[in-house]
Amino acid sequence: MPKIELFTEIHAPIEKVFDLSRSIDLHIESTKQTGEHAIAGRTSGLIELGETVTWRARHFGIWQSLTSKITDYNYPTFFADEMMSGAFKSFRHEHHFLVVDNGTLMRDVFAFESPFGILGRLFNWLILTKYMTKLLLERNRVIKLVAESN
Repeated sequence: MPKIELFTEIHAPIEKVFDLSRSIDLHIESTKQTGEHAIAGRTSGLIELGETVTWRARHFGIWQSLTSKITDYNYPTFFADEMMSGAFKSFRHEHHFLVVDNGTLMRDVFAFESPFGILGRLFNWLILTKYMTKLLLERNRVIKLVAESN
């Protein structure tokens, strides 16, 4: 199962970074390139434990829907969302937050599995891991930009 791990240092209080990371509205802003929008469940504001959101976005030229649920939550240091339905066989995105000298260290752990056995693993290796890393880096860039602004 591929796993992407990213670290982002953000010069802002942990509570602010935590809340921005679970903001549906900011997520939409950070995924403009895919036309992503929330179509069911929590569609704006801050997603909470047990809530779901269904996203619709264009990836690889195909419109897709994906529903994820907040399955773990410990304010303001950790939450995780997991896919309930969508194009992946499975995924879990863990969001970790740690207070550091200059603000907050945000750590993403995104573990995913593609369907279609060996073909899915080949797709992960050739394309999907790099694609998902790029999406997560852009998301984190937007979170950092907003968190560090007034």
